[in-house]
Amino acid sequence: MKMLAVPAIVLALAGCGQKAEPPVSKTSSDAIAERLEPVGKVCVQGEECKGMEVAVAAGGGGAKTPDEIIAKHCNACHSTGLLGAPKIGDTAAWKERADHQGGLDGILAKAITGVNAMPPKGTCADCSDADLKGAIEKMSGLK
Repeated sequence: MKMLAVPAIVLALAGCGQKAEPPVSKTSSDAIAERLEPVGKVCVQGEECKGMEVAVAAGGGGAKTPDEIIAKHCNACHSTGLLGAPKIGDTAAWKERADHQGGLDGILAKAITGVNAMPPKGTCADCSDADLKGAIEKMSGLK
C-alpha cells in the first residue's frame, strides 16, 4: 500500500509547482482590474457623468405619445384589471380613485411612486411626469 502512495504524492507535488498561464492579450493585473470594475455608476443630476450620453441616446429620450406608453407599459395590467388595477376606459373606476386620491394629480403622484403591485412609473422609468399624466388621462377618460 505504501508503494502506491509514493507515486501519487510525487505526481501531486509536481503539479503544484506549475503556474497558470496569464491571459494572452492582457497582463494579469489588467484582467483582474477589469473583473473588479463596477457594473454601474451613480450619476448626480447637474454633474458630468461620463458614459451616460450613450445611455440617454439609447433610451430614446423625448416625449412619448399616451398610446405608446399605454401599449408598452400599461396594457398588461390595466387592460384586464389585473390585481385591482382600474381598466382602461372604465371612467367610473378611475373617477372613484381620483376622488379618493386628490384628482388626476393625486393619481399621477401614486403612479410616480408606485401603488400596490404597480412599480414606480409603472415600469416606464424614462417617462416624464407629463408623459405619465397623458397616459392616465387617456386610460381614464378624465381631464
